[in-house]
Amino acid sequence: MIRIAILDDYANRALESADWSSLEETKIQVFTHHLGHNVDVVADALNAFDVIVAMRERTPFPAALIEKLPNLRLLVTTGMRNLSFDLEVGRRYGVDICGTESLAYPAFEHTWALILALTKQIQFEDRTMKSGGWQQGTGIGLNGKVLGILGLGNLGSKVARVGNAFEMEVIAWSENLNQDRCDQVGRVKYVDKNELFERADIISIHLILSERTRNLIGAAELALMKTCAYLINTSRGPIIDENALLDCLQMQRIAGAAIDVFDVEPLPVEHPYRGLTNMVLTGHTGYVVEELYTYSYNQVIENIRAWMLDKPIRLLNA
Repeated sequence: MIRIAILDDYANRALESADWSSLEETKIQVFTHHLGHNVDVVADALNAFDVIVAMRERTPFPAALIEKLPNLRLLVTTGMRNLSFDLEVGRRYGVDICGTESLAYPAFEHTWALILALTKQIQFEDRTMKSGGWQQGTGIGLNGKVLGILGLGNLGSKVARVGNAFEMEVIAWSENLNQDRCDQVGRVKYVDKNELFERADIISIHLILSERTRNLIGAAELALMKTCAYLINTSRGPIIDENALLDCLQMQRIAGAAIDVFDVEPLPVEHPYRGLTNMVLTGHTGYVVEELYTYSYNQVIENIRAWMLDKPIRLLNA
């Protein structure tokens, strides 16, 4: 009997998103609550399992955890990239680590949902209406505003094109970006980092977390922003210095921020972000749509079935 753990299924959707009954001679346990970040606690909870299915980076698998899981033989992550998994250590301990393909559009759609929620004051107006009020806030128009994009890859490019559709001026920067790439995307102007922070009315982050991008946006960058500007992050929390952003928002040095990703996830209940009225917060739901659950969990099952036949597919640590 192969024992399978499905982790961090917060919405309890894993089992209904795919046909797990097709995996014969298996026993499946679903964890709907996060196990936390203490390696010993997580190891104790998962010690008995042969296969562990993780949803993105919700539960990291560093060397210290993999070493404490002697029964683990297959580790599956949704997505084909997961920097919170130690692939080399997995290989050393005989653990196959597989991924699944991803959908490209959910995070880009979520970015624009956050931009519109902020600039149109959707949450405030909703609360006003439900409390018996009428038309208390004043939003801003996007037409003619400057949209600054950090990172013009697949997601950033999609965000840029919608900015064009709103007739915004779109500017972009990242360390390796140039005007040729901007021209490939469309009406996008390459600028240096400081100019982007100084000119943009809305800044949206679409960078991969790395040593180069960790704390890329700190007090100095936030100080360059207009007092009427907004900051959006659907990429990775540590790209922004959380303390610097908290101070900036508490002092109302910028108009607001919409954040979907955080240094520690799930976001601690007592985190001061939760008390700010000039923030829109979502719990790393930028990629969480019905279609992704169906797509990803079906490929997870394919991965497990192939592994059971000793023909693993979508290996990340081959």
